[in-house]
Amino acid sequence: MNLQETAVAFDNLDLLASQVVEGFITGLHRSPFHGFSVEFAEHRIYNTGESTKNIDWKLYGRTDKLFVKRFDEETNLRCHLLLDVSGSMYYPKENNAKIRFAVVAAAVLANLMKKQRDAFGLFRFSDTILSQTDVRSSLSHYRLVIQQLQNTLAGTPAKAATNVAKTLNQIVEQIHRRSLVVIFSDMFDSGSGKDELFDALQHLRFRKHEVILFHIVDGQTEMEFDFDNRPYRFVDSETSEELKLYPDDVRAYYLEHVRNFRQELKLKCNQFRIDYVEADVRKDFEQILLPFFIKRQKLG
Repeated sequence: MNLQETAVAFDNLDLLASQVVEGFITGLHRSPFHGFSVEFAEHRIYNTGESTKNIDWKLYGRTDKLFVKRFDEETNLRCHLLLDVSGSMYYPKENNAKIRFAVVAAAVLANLMKKQRDAFGLFRFSDTILSQTDVRSSLSHYRLVIQQLQNTLAGTPAKAATNVAKTLNQIVEQIHRRSLVVIFSDMFDSGSGKDELFDALQHLRFRKHEVILFHIVDGQTEMEFDFDNRPYRFVDSETSEELKLYPDDVRAYYLEHVRNFRQELKLKCNQFRIDYVEADVRKDFEQILLPFFIKRQKLG
């Protein structure tokens, strides 16, 4: 079942999200999301007489001094859903497949968090933060988040170019406790360069957040540039800039740049230990989310 298309027929996004969660989670041995366990914080000098279990023996081998590892512990999961609602996310115009996927996937994760009694919140952004909710676990809060997602699905794109880098840095300053941060975006950033974008992703990890990036693309047209070689009028969905051309005139140049960016984004995510999920909206919803859930469960 192609749930992106099915979502249009659902006035009740909650019902759709519930059906997906029940269908996907059934058969999994445990949840794909878990509270945070202990994480290394810093070293301190070993005090004679205390337990030796946390002594860093590798550091002792290098320094000939005894240091103990200190850990931060936080067990409750807090999740922030970051939804890109810029113009490029409402592509293609005929079915808005990218924003559909993002909205339904965010609703599914919110539903899952509600079932786990974990706290979650929603940021909507384009060139800046457009809206944000508190981070709560109540049923009334879940209904508020679902309503905001439903409104996004039925609404129109923000009238601004995307600035993912700037906005992620703004959001980082709003998140004061270690959290799971899930980004739904095509990562098209017309407001800054790729270095600033990668720095913003690294900023999230520097603050010790666990980060998942759903890189939402239309594989056929955006990644493969699969157009017949006839005259086209291409319109930028964020700036309204127009180009009239034959696809073959720019295909090689376009493919080189978009593939290089995608590869570099994947490499940076791997380097920063960010979970990268390529979400091609031409695929069925299950082909993207179910393998992701299974992978998460195995890592848990």
